[in-house]
Amino acid sequence: MTFAVIQMVSQSDVPANLAQARRLLEHAAAGGARLAVLPENFAAMGRRDVADIGRAEALGEGPVLPWLKQTARDLNLWIVAGTLPLPPLDQPHAKPNACSLLIDAQGQTVARYDKLHLFDVDVADARGRYRESDDYAYGARVVVADTPVGRLGLTVCYDLRFPELYGELRAAGAELISAPSAFTAVTGAAHWDVLIRARAIETQCYVLAAAQGGVHPGPRETYGHGAIIDPWGRVLSQQDQGEAVLLAERDSNEQASIRARMPVADHRRFFSQGAQRPASER
Repeated sequence: MTFAVIQMVSQSDVPANLAQARRLLEHAAAGGARLAVLPENFAAMGRRDVADIGRAEALGEGPVLPWLKQTARDLNLWIVAGTLPLPPLDQPHAKPNACSLLIDAQGQTVARYDKLHLFDVDVADARGRYRESDDYAYGARVVVADTPVGRLGLTVCYDLRFPELYGELRAAGAELISAPSAFTAVTGAAHWDVLIRARAIETQCYVLAAAQGGVHPGPRETYGHGAIIDPWGRVLSQQDQGEAVLLAERDSNEQASIRARMPVADHRRFFSQGAQRPASER
């Protein structure tokens, strides 16, 4: 049950990005991967016309969705398509979601996850201000789907800061969780490694943290350090910057043993809202 995490340095040129992604996915398939995760914004970084890109894809006039389906078929590979802007189904002119698609080896869309948490943050870097909600609509659903390597929960980038989502994915049966990302260099250096390891430890899932790792238009610099984390929180593979194909195998027996020896899902407690104040403050 081999899977792959892809790291890229995507630019604004969609055909060039797709060519790069195809080459990396070919390496993943040649390495025995049954499923590969592309990073956030794999098809384009630094573009301001995300609504136009999404509308074209929804109307069947864009290059990315046909490319995904053909690549999956050609390589006999399941693909988590990082993110691309897609409006809600049957609403091609609506504001797009930051959408992560799961494509099977026959080129069919098995699942769609619309990013729940949007990155509206001020960062001490060259860009300074990020407001994803200017371009994207919020998602509203938790998504889990069966794949050849196990039951997969889908998340994206900024979601990593919200552990309650990951708890819901574990409760829904997730054994692996994809986290295609484009962390900034500043926030990545501070928090990336601890977040991806914490999400793996608390859910006892493999975390497939695909990343962007380099300099993009905007200006924007991403942290990279794409990684595969096992259910005990161990880093199985990682790449600091630049493009990469990371491969690992899921050991389902070891994962079951970890969950049996430390059954955190059974120990989860629920509590009433509001903390008890000290008597001196009442």
